[in-house]
Amino acid sequence: MRETVYIFLKAPVAGRVKTRLGAVVGMGRAAALFRIMTDWTIAEAQKGSWETVLAVDPPAAAHKRARFWPPRFRRVAQGPGDLGARMARIFRTAPPGPVVIIGADAPGLRARHLREAFKRLRGADAVFGPAADGGFWLIGLARRRAAPDLFDSVRWSSEHTLADTLKTLPESFDVRMLETLRDVDEAADLETAMFRGRR
Repeated sequence: MRETVYIFLKAPVAGRVKTRLGAVVGMGRAAALFRIMTDWTIAEAQKGSWETVLAVDPPAAAHKRARFWPPRFRRVAQGPGDLGARMARIFRTAPPGPVVIIGADAPGLRARHLREAFKRLRGADAVFGPAADGGFWLIGLARRRAAPDLFDSVRWSSEHTLADTLKTLPESFDVRMLETLRDVDEAADLETAMFRGRR
């Protein structure tokens, strides 16, 4: 069974991505920064033996040849619903084997984090990369056992997101944590999360 990384991506269109950031720095600049972060994330994600798949939005972007993203990666549409519904769909429909889902807004992510996530999933049911704001930048499931209530009633984009998600897992699940990273949602995140270590 193959290990698979899904990168959740939105088309880097001004006014449709990173709008909280864009309210301060401008929507065009926010979209450009998101595209940079996307390039960084894809570059790290291809440094392993796992398959990397782009889970994209809007759905039509899954069928466009190479407008936003490298054409060599398989693409799937995220589909309708909130973030939880879209991630749950990926976990249900992905090929057999452990699955890790990441976004493109945690510039501290490196290939070593993905390797460590899959390593931990060999003995655990779930793995998370906690974010400094109370969310998470990575979620992975071994998929040996079902998690039927996954993402039910999660308060997304809040300090409760990770804690709420953990509560939706079966009590018997063995859950492991990776290191905490900072993602970029607000202008204040730019210096601490985006450019440190990238200079």
